[in-house]
Amino acid sequence: MRLTVRPTLALGLGIGLLAFAPTSTGDLRGFTAESAKAQRDWEAKFRAIPSPDSMRSYMRRLSARPHHVGSPYDKDNAEWLLARFKSFGLDARIETFDVLFPTPKERAVELVAPTRFVAKLQEPPIPGDPTSSQQAEQLPTYNAYSIDGDVTAPLVYVNYGVPADYERLERLGVSVKGAIVIARYFGSWRGIKPKVAAEHGAVGCIIYSDPRDDGYAQGEVYPQGPWRPKDGVQRGSVMDMPVYPGDPLTPGVGATKDAKRLPVSEAPTITKIPVLPISYGDAQPLLAALRGPVAPQEWRGALGITYRVGPGPARVHLKVKSDWSLKTLYDVIARVPGATAPDEWVIRGNHHDAWVNGAEDPISGLVPLLEEARAYGELVKQGWKPRRTIVYAAWDGEEPALLGSTEWAEAHADELVTKAVAYLNSDTNNRGYLDVGGSHSLEQFINDVARDIQDPETKLSVWKRAQLRAIADASDADGRKEARERANLRIDALGSGSDFTPFLQHVGVATLNLGFGGEGGGGIYHSIYDDFKWYTTFDDTSFVYGRALAQTVGTAVMRLADADIVPYQFTGFAETVSKYAKEVEKLATETRDKIDERNRQLDEGVFTATADPREPSVPPARDPAARRLNFAPLDDAVDGLTRAAERYERAFAKAQADGGAALAKPEAQALNATLRQSEGALLSASGLPRRPWYRHQIYAPGFYTGYGVKTLPGVREAIEQKNWSEADQQIAATAQALAAHTNAINRAAEQLEKLGS
Repeated sequence: MRLTVRPTLALGLGIGLLAFAPTSTGDLRGFTAESAKAQRDWEAKFRAIPSPDSMRSYMRRLSARPHHVGSPYDKDNAEWLLARFKSFGLDARIETFDVLFPTPKERAVELVAPTRFVAKLQEPPIPGDPTSSQQAEQLPTYNAYSIDGDVTAPLVYVNYGVPADYERLERLGVSVKGAIVIARYFGSWRGIKPKVAAEHGAVGCIIYSDPRDDGYAQGEVYPQGPWRPKDGVQRGSVMDMPVYPGDPLTPGVGATKDAKRLPVSEAPTITKIPVLPISYGDAQPLLAALRGPVAPQEWRGALGITYRVGPGPARVHLKVKSDWSLKTLYDVIARVPGATAPDEWVIRGNHHDAWVNGAEDPISGLVPLLEEARAYGELVKQGWKPRRTIVYAAWDGEEPALLGSTEWAEAHADELVTKAVAYLNSDTNNRGYLDVGGSHSLEQFINDVARDIQDPETKLSVWKRAQLRAIADASDADGRKEARERANLRIDALGSGSDFTPFLQHVGVATLNLGFGGEGGGGIYHSIYDDFKWYTTFDDTSFVYGRALAQTVGTAVMRLADADIVPYQFTGFAETVSKYAKEVEKLATETRDKIDERNRQLDEGVFTATADPREPSVPPARDPAARRLNFAPLDDAVDGLTRAAERYERAFAKAQADGGAALAKPEAQALNATLRQSEGALLSASGLPRRPWYRHQIYAPGFYTGYGVKTLPGVREAIEQKNWSEADQQIAATAQALAAHTNAINRAAEQLEKLGS
């Protein structure tokens, strides 16, 4: 699994060799002048070690056979990874969990009227691509955690299948009640499509890849080019992960052998209707059989047909039946023990399981992790001893539901709350620009790291290259001005879609998610064609961006592990939260104004018709009158946060002045303990409405976006749902979490002030 639309973060200063020369010996945040000089030396040695040739060799081996959860090669890969970590000199072991992972036994998609067509539901091998022919070991094309079902019903085309599309269907006078819907991929995470369809009364869901989004409209298809061929299918989970990720039967606790499990029938994250994915080759006859209104302009894909909505005369038979047994996960965990603070952990992870061979997803992100670990082993032999313990994880079961990381984080939650400094994640890696999302208390930190890494193609720093992209891609003059002048380029907030989710949003560990991208190919996501042949032909063919990722993440891990004081910085976080607060206040005003205007039109007997005069128009229902929300508690909390962040920054500057000797005092241990609690203070014990597993009050995946982030999620989604009483409650809950975070920062500032006195 990866973010299907990865947030673009353009993360530099300086050109050529001058960009990478240390500006001073004491310029590393959280280090004394003496420790910074030693740190710079060790980092330079580290960055010389990662080898593109090694990564190519690792990928060839790890992607040689299909290795989904429960397969023989998945376990074989885990054991191979364990042996590699041990050969590097790391203390390593495998931790196992037993999880629900359904695999298909029967699948069918058939057009039964007005003519008959049977979908192939199979991806053919490609000549010259040796692993694409390993059909006996490949998982069939399916959507994991679809409920079993056997339904025949009229077909309705619902575009991307998001809530706004159903509002458009309502205006067209089209209902999906009792129908099977067909939705195209993109527009949201795939699991949202059957969720929303079921809420509107549909009895089944088909998801297909339209060539406009993922095929020949984008470029040459595989094997001539990187894009999805006619019979390529995107597998993937459709579990309702915005409710909770991980094993559906053990929410909130590790799926150990003796864990108490829900009955499958009571697991709330399994779909309510059967779902299957198909290729655009299989989708075209189904869509061509539809009549009814012509689809709106923006709903029309690139198939050579007239896109219609339906229903009728097309009727479809959809059948799904799965094996619902438990499968064993193999998380490979390796450690470099901390020399002076062994109970403080810096955690680094990437998953090792795949839907099929998975060269891009996830092996392109895993092989840099292996090179980082190998480099640490080399440094330890040379005398390097990290201050804190470094934990490296190759997770299993990420693809179905973030299984390995979630179960491990739930099982180790008590330790993580007290010990974890940060979690650094990667998933896939491509050519191009550094993309980063995460906790904004780490924004300045990762900007500083990015300034020290050379882009392999331009020879600029990766920060500078990404800054130039941010300037070029800015939508207006203000955006360009900010990209040029702001001290740090912004990092994105995180929703879900990869293994960072349980660490950030359930346990409250400061988190970063990193990878390069923007210039690689696309189109083989979760298909049999995501393999060594495709990756080495169309993506990071020389593995130089794999080396750049190893250098970037490895440097960040080392710096977090070795800093005298954990290098969080809170003024950027306070500025970002203030921005989010303004956004939700504007959203509330705009929502209220729209409701008032529409209700006025309905009272006067008029309403706004659809833009297309060929579309029938149905009057909308009247909304309850909106009321003005009291944002004073949130505004006051943001003001308090801003003052505390500025106080901490003043104290930090004083403590780090004149060589930063204050940072090395024994009392700094208590300060670090306070800092480790700061992200966790942003959690709410009761969690978000209707999904208590998600406890972070600043970042969460949207209830109807899946991967896509909602910031200040409790407040924002209450306003979007026009639930004004809940919005009031969530304003108070968010303000309370910010106040707790502010208290932690003030305690840290007080401790720093004493250190610097």
